Amino acid sequence: MDIGLSSACFYPKLNTEHSIHTMKELGFNFGEIFLNTQSEYNEEFIRALLVKKELYEFNVNSVHAFSVSFEPYLFDKYDRRRKDMLKQFKKVVKAAKILGASCYTFHGMRHTDLSGLDTKFILDIYNELSYIALEAGIKLAQENVSWCMSSNLEFLTLLSQECKYPIYFTLDLKQACKANIPIEKYIKVMGSNIVNLHINDRDDNSPCLLPGKGNLDYGDIARNLKNVNYSGKGIIEVYSDNFSSYAELTKAKDLVSKKFNNNSATQEMI
Repeated sequence: MDIGLSSACFYPKLNTEHSIHTMKELGFNFGEIFLNTQSEYNEEFIRALLVKKELYEFNVNSVHAFSVSFEPYLFDKYDRRRKDMLKQFKKVVKAAKILGASCYTFHGMRHTDLSGLDTKFILDIYNELSYIALEAGIKLAQENVSWCMSSNLEFLTLLSQECKYPIYFTLDLKQACKANIPIEKYIKVMGSNIVNLHINDRDDNSPCLLPGKGNLDYGDIARNLKNVNYSGKGIIEVYSDNFSSYAELTKAKDLVSKKFNNNSATQEMI
């Protein structure tokens, strides 16, 4: 598995436009670009990022937006608000396309009681969003997020089984830990539609640590991913207070690469 880095690791200490050069200097050839505010969705800004991407020969695997500002309201029943939020969504999809990303890491709805949802309305919205994304060549990758509906396994199953267009997934290890749901259960539900992987670590005191600083069993995670034929990339995504020097990110990359790739090689020999 190839290992990349999310620009979210540098928030709020480094501006998005400076993150590509930094990630490349640290030995990462690809990653996820986190657009931290609405002005960063504008095409002029995205074109400037594209120049950086090409200058440093850096590949963008996925794009992530300042989701809390608009994604929950894509499911609002007040039409005018929903349409305004859809404009933001379309800007992010266009940004992903310009940057050559394959997927859009999506948070979506805030957590609520599943039994109270208007499922037809929700599925119609997902179908619309998926169609918009797929038309641009971008996969809508629903991330499991502890404070969103996507933490709920039944909700993810509903999306997988009932949406007209394919729903893809970003699996985030720390978010599974925050939701107190075993990672393997998310992998089972997401199955072969996992297209993006956020890698981090955790221990009994913290749900998010730099890889190698906690007690996650990466070998077990790799085996479960292999069972659903995951062949995509891994993206290290932690918070900026999870490390004290950039060199730690490079060290984490080497560790994660060995953990996942050695495990795969061992399985091939069995």
